[in-house]
Amino acid sequence: MGFPNPFKSKSSSDGETALAPNGSNDPVVKTVDNTETATSSDSDDFRAIDPHSGVKRGLKTRHISMMALAGIIGPGLLIGSGGALSNGGPASLIIGFGVIGIVAFSIMQSLGELTTLYPTGGAFTDLSDRFVDKAFGVAVGWNYFIIWFCVLANEYNVISSIMVFWSDKVPIWGYFLIFWFAFLAFQLLGVETFGEAEFWLALIKIVGLIAYFIFSIIYASGGIKGVDALGFKYWNDPGAFADGFRGVASVFVFCSTFYAGVESVAVAATETRNPRHAVPLAIRQVFIRIIVVYMGSAFFFGLTCPSNAPGLIGGSSRALRSPMTIAIQNAGWEGGVHLINAFIFVTCLSAINSSIYIGSRTILFMAQNGKAPKFLGWTDRRGVPIPAILLTNLFGALSMMNVSTGASKAYSYIVNLSGVSTFLVWGAISLTHIRFRSAWKAQGHTEEELPFKSLWYPYNAWFGLSANVFLALIQGWSTFAPFDAGLFVDAYILLPLFGLIYVVYKVIFKTKLWKAHEIDLQSGRRRDLDEAKKIASNQGLTWWQKLLKSV
Repeated sequence: MGFPNPFKSKSSSDGETALAPNGSNDPVVKTVDNTETATSSDSDDFRAIDPHSGVKRGLKTRHISMMALAGIIGPGLLIGSGGALSNGGPASLIIGFGVIGIVAFSIMQSLGELTTLYPTGGAFTDLSDRFVDKAFGVAVGWNYFIIWFCVLANEYNVISSIMVFWSDKVPIWGYFLIFWFAFLAFQLLGVETFGEAEFWLALIKIVGLIAYFIFSIIYASGGIKGVDALGFKYWNDPGAFADGFRGVASVFVFCSTFYAGVESVAVAATETRNPRHAVPLAIRQVFIRIIVVYMGSAFFFGLTCPSNAPGLIGGSSRALRSPMTIAIQNAGWEGGVHLINAFIFVTCLSAINSSIYIGSRTILFMAQNGKAPKFLGWTDRRGVPIPAILLTNLFGALSMMNVSTGASKAYSYIVNLSGVSTFLVWGAISLTHIRFRSAWKAQGHTEEELPFKSLWYPYNAWFGLSANVFLALIQGWSTFAPFDAGLFVDAYILLPLFGLIYVVYKVIFKTKLWKAHEIDLQSGRRRDLDEAKKIASNQGLTWWQKLLKSV
């Protein structure tokens, strides 16, 4: 018995014509008894290697779920939050995390609808091409790549600094080279190895953060022997706000960098075995990530660490110190710095691993769609994009700016670059979603046909677009008075760069802005690799057993 075809074209004069399960225009052949038989397009959906991009569909649902829940959580959150705390104070930290969290939730709703329907290579960079303009997709793609090589450089910066803290017998560049070759070798093992490592490392991050939250409650309430109850002492001295509205504005850049990565499930969808099941589940779990991980960290970091502590990012020290480290030392456990550094070290392993993965897949899919040099689109027979991985990892060498500027300043410079790119990419996702819905309606489709429906459309999508444009414009506001030319360029250089890439590519290649009725809504769909197993395993289950199985 054949599986029912989930994708149908709209009615024509001849009635309804079935489309291939991957959404192409190849017909599904029907026999005399009107049962469907698989075509070559149908078999493409169930291949282990994606026939279009050459990558392996090896990520399981639990891998994608854990990526959504704790993936990319690394030095950005655990150390970079010190910069936000130093610049804005504990209240600004909560405001920043909260506002960016609402924006991130909006973006993930748009992305969930798009990626569940179109899980093929290129994610939102390819969809920006299809639903807006190819030149727009090029600008989005290169900005997204900028985010990840900046994040990667920051993570190499942190992990090398931790090793120097433990032992300075090896110079910082020596540690960098050791880790650089180690991560390159690991990435070349394949996507299944990446997914398994990311699952367990992400689980450790969740457990570690919850342990710190418990410690913070005990510390603040006076549960540590010989230490006075902390309460909300640091909200009064040095104060809830470190620099008024200037401080709040500066926090947004840091927070956007912390949240960068929640959209990575879209990039991983092509290498997912069952995207129609895994992606919606991952999108729903992002809400837990926002509330527990980000808002929890914002509250407890501001509760247990003073914003004027020496060593925080943005402070006078050349070192890197986490609010967690300072809190544990202030609580009287000097040796706790090694425990926190060990925890940060583990999160760095995960974050570097994920950054190389996301950056390499972004440039791989761009190369295959003519948005980057062609040689970067090659994969070996195991589905590993070796040239893309090598190029992405090479950008990690930017972390060596810390040799001359110090880890703290190097971190701040790179964060400013990646922060504004996040706003640009998120805004592009919202615009792409709006354009998709316009085409979906114009071509006679209904909302009920969508496998995942975004909440509160169109208000949510328009909010995401306007909020990201606003944040991109105000994130460098603090550089105006007094005017600092260097910081101003660092904060805003990527805004004109985005426009320049778009205009230059559009003029040279004469791309066009697609009209709603011209947009291709069929190609790029596919069915789940484990669909046959899933259907068989669900037969005979009660409704509550199916519910438990889906959690």
